[in-house]
Amino acid sequence: MRITGDGTTGGTPARSESGPFPLHGSAVGAARRQPDSTPQAAPGGAAPATGQIGYRGPTACAAAGITYRQLDYWARTGLVEPSVRAAYGSGTQRLYSFRDVVVLKIVKRFLDTGVALQNIRTAVQHLRGSGFADLERMTLMSDGATVYECTSPDQVVELLQGGQGIFGIAVGVVWRDVENALSQLHGERVDSGETVAGHNPADELAARRNRAV
Repeated sequence: MRITGDGTTGGTPARSESGPFPLHGSAVGAARRQPDSTPQAAPGGAAPATGQIGYRGPTACAAAGITYRQLDYWARTGLVEPSVRAAYGSGTQRLYSFRDVVVLKIVKRFLDTGVALQNIRTAVQHLRGSGFADLERMTLMSDGATVYECTSPDQVVELLQGGQGIFGIAVGVVWRDVENALSQLHGERVDSGETVAGHNPADELAARRNRAV
């Protein structure tokens, strides 16, 4: 799938059904797959999921390799907002989910390579609508003007053979990098506020998958 900033399918023509998919809006991702069933707390105070782990801003920054200034700006502009808990009043702090931190790291990599912000916004919407299994096997490729979703090595090769300068992000690799980083940092139980040291997100994600079966 292809991303364009104005939500159109302009630029490089879309490829075959079996080829790399150029992203061009969040509706595409929603049509191709259902979002995962990860429970999330609404900013206004909906009941959090029992045992759900969130990560405060400084922890999310450390795992994603970004500054707190970037984190704050992206949250305020709606690029990457915390899905567990927003800072909605005095004394509250944003809490980011594991998926949020993965997305933060991907955004950082795209920005570092000069991908247009409008395209990154649409990529973020697509990532948020993707299930956990989809994310683990997904590769996002970009030539700077367009972002493609590839789900097989053949699709990656097809793009590379186009002769354009292509930058790729293997989402599964980013996933594991963030997983390893967060396992060395502190999380927070959303329902109790208890600090959890050395929490491995893989344990929580495995439990959610099992509940969904």
